Amino acid sequence: MTGEPEVRYAQTSDDIAIAYQVVGSGPVTIWMPSLSNIRAQWRVPALRMAYERLSQDLTLVLYDGRGTGSSDRRAGDLGLEAHLRDLEAVIEAVGADRVNLLGYYHAVATAVAYAATEPQRVDRMLLFGGAARMRDAMSPAQTQALLSLVEQDWDLFADAAATAWLGWGSGENAGRVAEAFRTATTPAVARDWFAEAARLDVSNLLDRVVAPTLVLHRQAASQIPVEVSRSLADGVRDGRLVELEGSTPTLFVEGGARDLAMVSRWFLTGEVHRGSAPTSGAATALTTREQDVLRLIATGRTNASVARDLGITEHTVERHAANLYRKLGVRSRAEATAWAIRNGAD
Repeated sequence: MTGEPEVRYAQTSDDIAIAYQVVGSGPVTIWMPSLSNIRAQWRVPALRMAYERLSQDLTLVLYDGRGTGSSDRRAGDLGLEAHLRDLEAVIEAVGADRVNLLGYYHAVATAVAYAATEPQRVDRMLLFGGAARMRDAMSPAQTQALLSLVEQDWDLFADAAATAWLGWGSGENAGRVAEAFRTATTPAVARDWFAEAARLDVSNLLDRVVAPTLVLHRQAASQIPVEVSRSLADGVRDGRLVELEGSTPTLFVEGGARDLAMVSRWFLTGEVHRGSAPTSGAATALTTREQDVLRLIATGRTNASVARDLGITEHTVERHAANLYRKLGVRSRAEATAWAIRNGAD
């Protein structure tokens, strides 16, 4: 794919224009938005790679919710019913009888509500980063500190959300994600968006969801507790929880290839596919990022050099190194290098 897909518009029942894009072929899969700007998100290398990879197997549908991105900026109501009207308008515009739903962050509650009330239209669902009661996902102190910046300093919020909150590091991805946040909406709409999100509660609908549901969890200890994701998976009739390796609280960045393989396989077959072990001989498989760090360490690079090459901080390199040492059962850079040579790590 060489360019960004055409932006089309769907009209909601309350006369809001919703911007959406369609790319690929296969089962129709709706990637539901949080604060989004789909046009800017195509400029984020990791997201573009994810869109292009998923669209090889799926008809991928992206859209901006009301008040955000290229959609009608007359946000108005931002409660659950409004988000459902946005989703319904996009599904009708696409002309799909049945869809898969990828609920990300704030869209998790909306995905659950739609699957519960329209069970005949949802084949499978994948949920990440949210909760049935969204306040459970938004209550950690780090999240609250970031949300306090929305009206105080919008630019600082966008930068902090991309790096500290969502773990995009300090390279091109982080800068592009920050710009997508910054241009997604206005501080006033963002304030109302987050306030309404904290009131979302679809816990009473969980047992009405019949679509097979995969809940993925990858969070730092200071962010969403795994118990929140476990409760979400346990609440639906056919739910599964998979805890992903790493601590970057987003998909397709840390362990990107594995995440993409798992998501594609789930929506295509309903099977959970973790991918083959990335390096032979490891008792516990390394994440893609840990493989990258190991490969560079094995060439004699310093932590500073590794950080520059990968577009991450030295502290993050140290954390990945500590994790891979533990998994490989080694205690030093020399032992890690020897392990890489013995096992043919590229």
